[in-house]
Amino acid sequence: MGGRQGVNTSAILTEAKHRLRSLSPERLRAANDFLAYLQEREENEATIELLNIPGFEAAFQRAVEQADSDDVARLEDIRRDV
Repeated sequence: MGGRQGVNTSAILTEAKHRLRSLSPERLRAANDFLAYLQEREENEATIELLNIPGFEAAFQRAVEQADSDDVARLEDIRRDV
């Protein structure tokens, strides 16, 4: 974003919406495809980052198994007022 480091997310979204509304249907489709690509890349990078945490995959699998077998505690039952 060049020299526009102080721009907040809301302003960026507003600007992006304005730009998207001015595009032809074909270019809008291309922009949407590109946004989907960026979103997928970000999700994949986050997944890779999680999988690189030692023991994460095994802990996640245990959590899924516990949830599937209803072996969970409600947050309200364990939450402490801090």
